[in-house]
Amino acid sequence: MLTTGALRAHLLAARLAGVVATSREESLRSYRLFAARDPRLLIGIDPEWSWGQRDLMELMATKCGVSADPAHTSGQDVIDPERTLAALDAFAERIAAVAQRGAPVLFGTGHPRWLLGFYAALADALSSAGCEVLTPAQGRCVDITTRFGLRTHNLDYVRGVGLMREPGTVRPGCEPGAHSHSPLPVRVALAAAAEGGGPLPELVVGDHGWVCGAGQLGFEAIGLADTDDPALFVGEAEGSVSVVVPLDDAVRSDYYGPLTRYVLNRACLSQ
Repeated sequence: MLTTGALRAHLLAARLAGVVATSREESLRSYRLFAARDPRLLIGIDPEWSWGQRDLMELMATKCGVSADPAHTSGQDVIDPERTLAALDAFAERIAAVAQRGAPVLFGTGHPRWLLGFYAALADALSSAGCEVLTPAQGRCVDITTRFGLRTHNLDYVRGVGLMREPGTVRPGCEPGAHSHSPLPVRVALAAAAEGGGPLPELVVGDHGWVCGAGQLGFEAIGLADTDDPALFVGEAEGSVSVVVPLDDAVRSDYYGPLTRYVLNRACLSQ
């Protein structure tokens, strides 16, 4: 069994927490754009409160452990591993609760290259516990705004985890998918589930727009977020998102394996 101390050491060694790859400049730019209500940073959240850049800096200092000093404008960001561990415990509690009810769940990621394995292991465990892992709108086309303009992607599921693909890249059901912050995939998936008369998820698990888009629509949502993704933490602060785990969301995929084992153990879902 992975102890809290061992996981803390792993977080620091893998740079999932501690000094992370995300730069202070990237994070400050994100806070500035979020404060200006740029949809690229809102990623599905419609904030109820007024969030200035300084407000966001203070929120992220509380939630992640980054510096709250506005004079700190360069270098690498820092995530407090204790905050990551506490959030992982809360994350595991929500996974355990849905497993106990045998309730339907929906998984989705905008970071399939790195995080697909983490979510897929959770999906497998919840399926084994009697939860239906939903895959609505499989293959549906979704028009997403990218830095190259409007591009059509297809909604696909790999091991029960929703992701976006550029048409013609690889055959459906295979890795990897496209990097995306958009809330449109989860909106399309939830609309398809509702229109089809099938079950709606009692919990949505993921990152980026999957969490923010679902939370904004009133679904319980939990996920992972980096220091340059303030939308999820704003959602958590305002109550539209249940749990956000602060960590670097773009390290090697195998580095998330110990987090998977920790969450499954805490949720009493270990094989």
